[in-house]
Amino acid sequence: MKFSKATNYALHTMLFLIAEPPDKPVGVQYLAEKQGVPPAYLSKILSKLVKAGLIVSVSGANGGYLLGAQKRDVSFLDVIHAIEGTASLFNCCLNGEKECLIQKVMVSAERAMEEKLKMQKIIDLAD
Repeated sequence: MKFSKATNYALHTMLFLIAEPPDKPVGVQYLAEKQGVPPAYLSKILSKLVKAGLIVSVSGANGGYLLGAQKRDVSFLDVIHAIEGTASLFNCCLNGEKECLIQKVMVSAERAMEEKLKMQKIIDLAD
């Protein structure tokens, strides 16, 4: 299993934003330079985080991005869902099967991973 690079950048972006003063917007250029990623690519990722309500966009000369959610509440899973969506990682290829035993194991493992990611708050890394 592998998460996209976009998820990697989104998680790091959230960590950078948590470390910044809550009332000072951070520009996309700064965030992109910190991660060595093109600003246009990071902007697309930031748009998904805005849509999920995890960050807010501030326009103007001193604009940028701020945390939108309470920073203590943002989990790894919140960010992953904002970027990757919520679809299951595994789907049984036997469409006619009523109860796929392999699907049961995979869904159980995915639930355990999601629970761990839900409990892991990004601010825990910043403290």
